[in-house]
Formats: sequence, C-alpha cells, structure tokens
Amino acid sequence: MKVEVLGLRAEFETTCSFDGIVGDSPGMREVYALMEQAVDSDITVLIRGETGTGKELVAKSFHFSGPRKTGPFMAINCSAIPETLIESELFGHERGAFTGATRQKIGLFEYAKGGTVFLDEIGDMPLTLQSKLLRVLQEREILRIGGTAFVQVGDVRVIAATNMNLEAAVKAGAFREDLFYRLAVFPVVIPPLRERREDIPLLVDHFLKKHAERLGKTVGGFSGAALHAVLQYDWPGNVRELENAIERAILLEKSEVLQADSLPSALLPTAAAERREPAILPMEEVERRAIAHALEVSGWNVADAARALGLNRVTLYRKLKKYDLSSQPPSPTFR
Repeated sequence: MKVEVLGLRAEFETTCSFDGIVGDSPGMREVYALMEQAVDSDITVLIRGETGTGKELVAKSFHFSGPRKTGPFMAINCSAIPETLIESELFGHERGAFTGATRQKIGLFEYAKGGTVFLDEIGDMPLTLQSKLLRVLQEREILRIGGTAFVQVGDVRVIAATNMNLEAAVKAGAFREDLFYRLAVFPVVIPPLRERREDIPLLVDHFLKKHAERLGKTVGGFSGAALHAVLQYDWPGNVRELENAIERAILLEKSEVLQADSLPSALLPTAAAERREPAILPMEEVERRAIAHALEVSGWNVADAARALGLNRVTLYRKLKKYDLSSQPPSPTFR
C-alpha cells in the first residue's frame, strides 16, 4: 500500500505540475513565467480567468511544483456550499456550537498546515465571512464557531481564484476592498481559449490521447474538417468545453480518425465541414493541411487566413516556416 500510494502521488504530482498544463501561446508562456517566479514563495496568489480556463489546475501546479507538494492541498468552492456551512468548512466548530454539532470539527485551514488552501470562486464568498478570511491572511489565526480562543494556523499558503470582476464587486459593495487588495498580491490571469487558438491543436492531441485510452477506443487522429471546425469555434466554455467535446466525439466515433460529424453540432456551421477523411493523420499533418486550406480559400492573403484560423499573423508566419509552406500562390504552369 505504501508503494502504491507513493506511485499514485508521483503520478498526481506529474499531472498537476507545470508539465501538466498544455499550451505554448504567448499568453500561456506569460502565465508560466509568473508561476515560476512565485512557486517557491508563500505569497498569496489570485488566479483570474473565465469559467473553464483551468484555474484549479494552475492552483494545483503552484502547490505540486513547490516545496509544499508533500503537504495537503485543500480546495473549497465558495459558490457551491451554503452560507450556513462554509464557515464551518473553513474554520471548524466546537462541540455544541449549534444544533447537530455533536463533536468538534477541524476546518480546512487547520488541516492544511504545511500545505495550501485553494479558495475557488472567492467572489461568491459571503460578506460576513470575508472579514474572518482577512484575519486569517493577516494574523494567521482562526476562531472556530462556538470557540472562545483563537487558533494559530501557521504555515498555510492561500491561493484564490475567480471568474468575477472583483473591482466591480468592490464598487458595488459586494466584496471587501481590503480583502481584495490582500488577495491580489500576486495576480495571475489565464487567457480564454479564443485568445490562444494556437494552443487548440496541442489541447486536442492531449485530450485525444487521454480519453481514447480511457474509453478503450483506437481513435488516433483528427480529420482536416474536424480540426478546422474546432479551430473556428469560439469556445465560450474554454478548455473544459473543448475537453468535453473531444471526449464525447471519441465515444461516438466509429473509425480510427475523429470526424467532424462526431463533434457537437454547434461546431459545424455548414454541412461542407462534415466530409470524412479515410486515413489517420498525425496532429502536425492535420494542422499543416488546415493552414494550407485556409491560405488557398483566402487567396493567399495571410491576414485573412490568420483570421480564419484564429491566429495572429506572427504565429501564422512561424507555422508557415515550420511546415515549409509558402504564403504565395503557386506559379502557373505553361505547356
């Protein structure tokens, strides 16, 4: 059991380390640079980003890539627990503190000694608890419900995350200004997927391998039409929506190449995008074909092709060089 636990811990640490985050766009490289600067410190981190961008994965990467990786990682979603229970979850309670409190309960901040407390959706924390959280951050002590003495929590790192505009919440009186500034010591902003479309082929390949193996399917590549549809879509649900779409498509796919008609219908604006490809294509070949097709359709206008692919021109030029593609139309052949 000890060997198995160590093996599972090593696998989990690998999955939740920097290497477990997929993306090589400029926006994600900026995220990595910020993480590297703060991973070994105890500084409070505020992770900001839309729903589905991977805020919890970034929080776990902070924990499992730093000196606290052998300590506990305690996560709580501030919007998923009723207001009457969240205080007990965070700070604990004494026996007899309220009806049903038949024994003492230790809260997450006490359990997380030597580790990390991750407060997801911090913007939804009730105002009545925000002052108590502020005391934890400033004084490193908590008061259990029904308790009479403060308890030192000591060596605990706090990482918070939100998809909310906290500045607007502060102005509206829904979030304490002093708590906001105490949390936002080191902000990390994760860009939405629509602003880093160059990461989509990498994410697609990652999810394809992950879920094909788990589902026992032999799907080993994407058709050009399928990748084109994935690149064109705006992904309002971000990486989480992309992963769900790929997982569903793998389950529905009957061939060894994931076809466009296995994707959710929202990704397929025209029936022409649903043509089927007979051969298994490596992801790089799929991307090369998608770029070549976009150039041809745009009349070799690099700006239009980049816009159709959801890339900026600098990234497209880099990929043209990578795949040895020309940005000029082929010369006419005279007989």
